[in-house]
Amino acid sequence: MTAVSTKCLIVDDEPELRDVVRRTLVAAGYDCCVAGSGAEAIDALESNHGVTLVFSDIRMPGIDGFTLLRTIRERWPEIAVVMATGVSEVEVAVACLQLGALDYIVKPFQIEEITARAEQALDKRRLILENRRYQSGLAEMVQQQAQRIEELFLEGVQTLVEALEAKDAYTRGHSSRVRAYAGSVARIMNLSEKDVRLVELGAELHDVGKIGVREAVLLKPEALEPHEYAHLMEHTVIGANILEPLSKHAPEILEVVRWHHERLDGGGQPDGLVGDEIPVHTRIVTVADSFDAMTSARPYRPALAAVDALEELRLCQGKQFDADVVGSFLRAYPDPEMLPISTPHKTRRTLPAGLAAGEVRVSSF
Repeated sequence: MTAVSTKCLIVDDEPELRDVVRRTLVAAGYDCCVAGSGAEAIDALESNHGVTLVFSDIRMPGIDGFTLLRTIRERWPEIAVVMATGVSEVEVAVACLQLGALDYIVKPFQIEEITARAEQALDKRRLILENRRYQSGLAEMVQQQAQRIEELFLEGVQTLVEALEAKDAYTRGHSSRVRAYAGSVARIMNLSEKDVRLVELGAELHDVGKIGVREAVLLKPEALEPHEYAHLMEHTVIGANILEPLSKHAPEILEVVRWHHERLDGGGQPDGLVGDEIPVHTRIVTVADSFDAMTSARPYRPALAAVDALEELRLCQGKQFDADVVGSFLRAYPDPEMLPISTPHKTRRTLPAGLAAGEVRVSSF
């Protein structure tokens, strides 16, 4: 290999040996600098970032070769190091190899051996760096493939959600509207773009578990019996199980799907979470989901007017809904950007008899 422009630092407390190594490597085309101690060597490396190869003696006063080697491995790991040792210190040289030196040379050494050791160490360095780049590229490729697999999985699940909603005229477009609401609220709350996307994906997929709910329950034209309602609410756990492949890279989506029917006061399902136990992504989707449910007609009840649904959110904040999320929702609505599709806003209606204001229980079915 060529040594042209390769920078080498020679470290030895004996000027004669230091000079021999320097003249030999300069003759071979290396660009050399010298240091008489470990401390000088560290100073030289700090001021000369182009050093590729270090020749260092082991026995030196102050900072010895061992300490210098450790420092180089920690701070400049891409520098190749060759250690020089006496005949009686071969075990020491082996220890240096274990610490990260790429080669060693035994004193007294032959002139031609100096360049041979230098070239051998640089060859090893090149192979190590090439392997490191290969491993990095391989890891990146694996990550890209994993990301693509997740994207394909999400596309399949999104298609499943669309097919599920298409079966019921009363919930058609529900997930898209909830996504639009939730995304706008997340932006008003100054969540990062990554978190906004997670909120939107969670909102779009929040009801995917309804694929596991019996159609007789899902499409029932009357109000549900208690046991039917309990079966319907299983969709949160079913959905989280369906989306388990996302648990490593997007756990927030699973949290939204599993917990979007939780309540701040602990009265929600399926886990009875309380307050801050409910992640902010989920709290946002819960409000968006509830608003769309209230303003959507069902066979067994008319839609609530938007103004009444907004008032219901106000009344329920701090008990069922997060107050900050509700405040952000009120600021966002009716932002045109928040509503890519029209939401059915029917006539005003009063709360059902016997149900106090602020206690309406809303759901997305």
